[in-house]
Amino acid sequence: MSSRSPAVTATSWLVLAAIVAVALNLRPILAATGPLLDLIQADTGIDDQHAGLLTTLPVFAMGLCALWAAHLQRWFGSRQGIVLGVSIITLACAVRLFWYQDYALIITAAAGGLGIALVQALMPSFIKSRFAERASTIMGLYSTGIMGGAAFAAAIAPPVAISLGWSPALAIWALPALAALLLWMSQTQSRGSAPAQYHGIPWRLPRAWLLMAFFGIGTGGYTLALAWLSPYYTQLGWTPTESGLLLALLSIGEVIAGLTVSALVGRFHDRRPLLWTVLVFVLLGLAGLVWAPLTLAIPATLVLAFGLGSLFPLSLIITMDHADSPDHAGALLGFVQGGGYMIASAMPLIAGIIRGHFDDLGHAWSLMMVAAVVLMFMAARFRPNAHR
Repeated sequence: MSSRSPAVTATSWLVLAAIVAVALNLRPILAATGPLLDLIQADTGIDDQHAGLLTTLPVFAMGLCALWAAHLQRWFGSRQGIVLGVSIITLACAVRLFWYQDYALIITAAAGGLGIALVQALMPSFIKSRFAERASTIMGLYSTGIMGGAAFAAAIAPPVAISLGWSPALAIWALPALAALLLWMSQTQSRGSAPAQYHGIPWRLPRAWLLMAFFGIGTGGYTLALAWLSPYYTQLGWTPTESGLLLALLSIGEVIAGLTVSALVGRFHDRRPLLWTVLVFVLLGLAGLVWAPLTLAIPATLVLAFGLGSLFPLSLIITMDHADSPDHAGALLGFVQGGGYMIASAMPLIAGIIRGHFDDLGHAWSLMMVAAVVLMFMAARFRPNAHR
């Protein structure tokens, strides 16, 4: 028995490495665009409204696939579905090397979003099946990998664009995606997984709709920053490299905040004080972007990162608090994230429309401030056991 343990342990570490490698490739196709958006618009003529679609369409696809996660599990299985998803991401990035007209960028963004959505819908099931006793820890590493990929792409894309052009800077992410695909296929052997059970979508539960709206509006703040923080600062005179590093700083701050809150949340039976504190940070960060964007660029970004990075796991945790069983949790989380991502996908498009009309994104940050105040009132409904 003991002679087999090292091999099993080594295999587990390789599978974990494959999971993290896949996670690192779930945001570059989105995060690399923002710092280069002004260059892209100058060369292709794409307007602000359509530029917003570069983030809106992928996020909408995430929501759609989350609603159909159980069906996707039955159709593809978790391993093969992830193979398909990463393959689509790889192809969507690669074709941008030579197919980079305005409509082509939108099509490849939508395709990349479909690939991301497949992975995000199926990876939790894979992790639970392979790492049952450590699923929460592995999910934390997986989530951290997602945000790390966003930070890396935002920081690297502008220097690559300076050296090679913006099209290669978008296409180059096919290389790490291909490497992740090969690692995934080699280390996650197809051994069959139990078919997912379908427990129904909780359409008729008012509390489910409240949770979905809370998650969607809060995540809308993240999609807004992901799509438009860098263009906001390039419009204010920053270089693409500087604005890309600012977006990378936001992503790194979100990772640290999410891990910190996840470690502390167990001490709070009533989640509302944490929610209100986090939303105050969101408000303060957005206020800095509106009223002193140049003077407070780094402090405001760090404060906003703490707020947004904490709000995401808290939104999922309070959703889990409303579940009475693992089966119920799966159905509720699928509904909340599915509809929530669809809501969140509207924010980049709305911001693009605002920028097109006012030539200023300050109004978009102000709109998100109003949304944060609304979330504070919604959070008051989440007192312990209120749903019972």
